[in-house]
Amino acid sequence: MSQKIKVIAIVGATASGKTKYSIELAKKLNGEIISADSRLVYKDFNIGTAKPTIDEMDGVPHHMIDIVEPTFDYSAGLYKEEASKIIKQITLKEKLPIIVGGTGLYIDILLKGFVLPGIEADYQLRENLDKLPAHELYNILKNNDPAGAVNIEPNDKKKIIRAIELTSHSGKKLNQLRGVQESEYDVEWIGKNFERDVLYSRINNRVDEMLNNGLIEETKKLLNKYGRIYNLVNTIGYREILKFIDGELSLDESIELLKKNTRNYAKRQLTWFRKNDEIKWDIYPEKRKK
Repeated sequence: MSQKIKVIAIVGATASGKTKYSIELAKKLNGEIISADSRLVYKDFNIGTAKPTIDEMDGVPHHMIDIVEPTFDYSAGLYKEEASKIIKQITLKEKLPIIVGGTGLYIDILLKGFVLPGIEADYQLRENLDKLPAHELYNILKNNDPAGAVNIEPNDKKKIIRAIELTSHSGKKLNQLRGVQESEYDVEWIGKNFERDVLYSRINNRVDEMLNNGLIEETKKLLNKYGRIYNLVNTIGYREILKFIDGELSLDESIELLKKNTRNYAKRQLTWFRKNDEIKWDIYPEKRKK
């Protein structure tokens, strides 16, 4: 049996300090970072996704960031294929691959040997489902597979429709459809988190920082450049600001909605990762004085 490839996985909710910690660790351990974030793959999605800047990367090589246009329909299967190649390339340089992110499906498919279900697309079903609003679709999925629905963003129509398609055609739950084979990696799992009130405060502060850094202007530029593409109107950060741009909500209402949706997303991320007993969690209390 060939020796497994050693990797470190740093996971956790948004605003839990993964980026800073991973860069510090990579510098200590001669590592390179592979992002496991389903939105960082897109070019031009910068402020709204909290994409690390060149300065923040501090000379550490980062992979799987800015690799496709936002119009591209990126998938977990494609992520696994491309990230697997990068892990091997990093290892051949005798450096340590460090997987960092909060998209649990991407991470598990890559590192835990998850096998995606081989069920072909039913375009007629997709067309019919796409006529329904997201909340109705989400209720359908919750009725079919309550546990599976927990890990999907309630407004992400594309993923909800695919999940309904899978459960409807197979008669099985999502966790039953994802087969598991032996992983080729020896993974050290590290979970980053804060106590809940501190995490929520960090999320709120991050949103305020995004606004100060030009989130509204970035959203307008994306809208002008790409139009109302799926990935723009269904990404937390841009979705809420679009409601302000469209006049549906005041700026204060849009900001509060963004903070609320981000906190809810963090809950779903932690629900996913807490199923992994191998993760060693670092949970920090509030630092009241600097």
